[in-house]
Amino acid sequence: QVLLVESGGGSVQAGGSLRLSCAASGYTYRNRCMGWFRQAPDKEREGVAFVLTGGSVTYYASSVKGRFTISQDIANLTVYLQMSSLKPEDSAMYYCAATARYCSAWDLANPRDYEYQYWGQGTQVTVSS
Repeated sequence: QVLLVESGGGSVQAGGSLRLSCAASGYTYRNRCMGWFRQAPDKEREGVAFVLTGGSVTYYASSVKGRFTISQDIANLTVYLQMSSLKPEDSAMYYCAATARYCSAWDLANPRDYEYQYWGQGTQVTVSS
């Protein structure tokens, strides 16, 4: 059974930083897409940042590029999202997600939530102005 366990959300003032973690278990951690979606109330789910597991290819939404950094600890099957220069519009529920099947660089750069079979429970990020 694949489990994704998230941690690290919280409340912060604009300009602040938070780091999210997503620890996977029971997962084939190689050549899969793994990363973060977010969803704010009354908004569509948005792909934020993703990494090709076991590799170095990453993808960032234009809204977070330059402010967020995704990284991974391969030995511990954990993906991190370092969020800096946070803005109120970054407030959302953040979900860690991972694909079950092999993932290409193209898949990584075109995140579609229905392609991600495994999901964490979500962690709330609130940024106040």
